[in-house]
Amino acid sequence: MDHLTMREIGMIARCVQTISDIEFREIQLEKGQYILVVRICENPGISQEELSNMIKVDRTTVAKAIKKLVQKNYIEKISNENDRRAWKLYPTKKALEVYAFLEEEEKYTTKVALKGFDDQEKTIIFDLLKRMRLNIEEDWKLVKNGEQRSYLKNKKKVR
Repeated sequence: MDHLTMREIGMIARCVQTISDIEFREIQLEKGQYILVVRICENPGISQEELSNMIKVDRTTVAKAIKKLVQKNYIEKISNENDRRAWKLYPTKKALEVYAFLEEEEKYTTKVALKGFDDQEKTIIFDLLKRMRLNIEEDWKLVKNGEQRSYLKNKKKVR
């Protein structure tokens, strides 16, 4: 039964991703790019590394998405004065204009997902999901840094 929990979470995430990818086509946001726009609007001046850690996506994927968002005039990259290899990310006027729409979509999706739940149940769901994230985040950090999770140690690599 425990493994079914992660399958349910995965199905929820894929449903939300698919809906968003379709609904955001008209504003030229695709494949989860809207998450980056939202986080940059909420955290102007964030670095790509910080953004990668915040949304739990590898740096290469974030870099590719940022490049596309710069081309689409959603994001502006400004060189970091302290580290010329690092960039600070800022929303453009275009990003700020769609931010309210993206927020509205997030609120609506949350409302639909939590339909029929009372306030206590909503708090419980949030608390439990946060605990799950914190648990899995430990393994995420390990794997991100090139290490193996404990169940893989002493096992031959699968090819």
